Amino acid sequence: MNRRTFLTQAVGLGAAAIAESHFSRGLQAVSSEPEVRVTLDPARTLAVIPPDFTGLGYEISSVARPGLLSAQNSIYVQLVRTLGARGIIRVGGNTSDYSSYSPTGQPLSSPEGKAGSVVNDVVLRDLGSFLDATGWQLVWGLNLGNGTLENAIEEAKAVKAASKENLLAFEIGNEPDLFPRHFSRDQGHRRTTYCYDDYLREYRAYRDALRKAIPNIGFAGPDVADATDWVTRFAVDEGKDIKLLTHHYYREGQNPTSSIDKLLHTDPKLAPILEKLRAASESSGVPYRICETNSFSGGGKPGVSDTLTAALWVLDFMFVLASEGCAGVNMETGVNQRGFISSYSPIGDDEQGHYWAAPEYYGMLAFAQSGAGRMIGSAIEAGKRNITAYATMPAKDRTVLTLINKEPSFEGGVVVDASTSFRSGSLVRLSGSSLESKSGMTLGDAAVSSASLWKPAREEEVSRTRTGLQVRLPAASAAIVTLHA
Repeated sequence: MNRRTFLTQAVGLGAAAIAESHFSRGLQAVSSEPEVRVTLDPARTLAVIPPDFTGLGYEISSVARPGLLSAQNSIYVQLVRTLGARGIIRVGGNTSDYSSYSPTGQPLSSPEGKAGSVVNDVVLRDLGSFLDATGWQLVWGLNLGNGTLENAIEEAKAVKAASKENLLAFEIGNEPDLFPRHFSRDQGHRRTTYCYDDYLREYRAYRDALRKAIPNIGFAGPDVADATDWVTRFAVDEGKDIKLLTHHYYREGQNPTSSIDKLLHTDPKLAPILEKLRAASESSGVPYRICETNSFSGGGKPGVSDTLTAALWVLDFMFVLASEGCAGVNMETGVNQRGFISSYSPIGDDEQGHYWAAPEYYGMLAFAQSGAGRMIGSAIEAGKRNITAYATMPAKDRTVLTLINKEPSFEGGVVVDASTSFRSGSLVRLSGSSLESKSGMTLGDAAVSSASLWKPAREEEVSRTRTGLQVRLPAASAAIVTLHA
């Protein structure tokens, strides 16, 4: 294979060089000891990141809040558009399996296990206008937990009428693998012996009835919380019919040990899940999507999920998923199944009509600057430091390298081999005052404006030396480096 690689060079930063770099924060002088080395392999393709990779996830109780997901909510619409011209909204969550549809009834946003959320034609038409205004598509979850097939059909007709061509697929049931136990504190959706075969039988009954009522609609599933083997089996059983294989993921349920340190380090259970999902996807030819996810379930951990830590975590997490062939991710947003705004929500909401870019939003926005097109091979030598690197080639003449420093105090230089010629280069930084900071995040020295718009206030020039490139990488920050051939 003809591989173009960057020849890693030795570079170090002395205290004087760091001080001198404070005004430029770009290229640094090359010396003998590199602190971190990155080598790129443009000839190797890890995956192709689709343009609708980024997504947001909502409990159905969010849709039941009049005016929230509506074209009239211009600030919220722009927050979504700023993340990308294309994306996917997924509506489901635990509340969907307690919900119902009433064409002219009063909309009701309810936590799980209570009265049950109610959506009507007005909020669904609002949702349709929201999709038109953002340009994003929709995956909608139907109530399999305690609803009726008749109500699901009427709801699906109304959702289809409201969303039109923006409807991508329906899911049938939310986390059906947890039906026997997840809701046992209130009421079990199914008996304790409920298994995959039971779910498949119910899914097919709903699917056939829905498709008879609404020809040519698409489906996704099985939308599991933990049972990855259900996805493997579903890919075999339904792979010729569905549009997406879907799975959920959280680092863990929030608890006293849900810490910043834990969120910033590798979750040992994630890689095996992604390996199985990628295998199921490749064998069936159906893309897979992590359609409900965030840091710690149950609304996140205050002081962790709502800090700069979450911004760095989500930026890294999205690249991990992309590198494993994932077709996209839906970050849970807004009101959760317990009825309050989650700490991890990328979009802040005071429930008084004010919305803003929360810390996690900045990580998603950073991904949007680089996470498109062909993801190429990269190798990083960082020793025991918690630093990662990912590279994409959105175009033949452009390479984007994302460097993420999750260390709380280490600041140094990253040496990038520069054997390939580049005409020019620039970088923007994702930064905040500390990993614990809940405000003051910037990307390219600019915050998302009160009008939900963003553009960098500072793009640092990156030029090359005879032997390589070096980028200063402060502690608890990320750098998105764009190189033009």
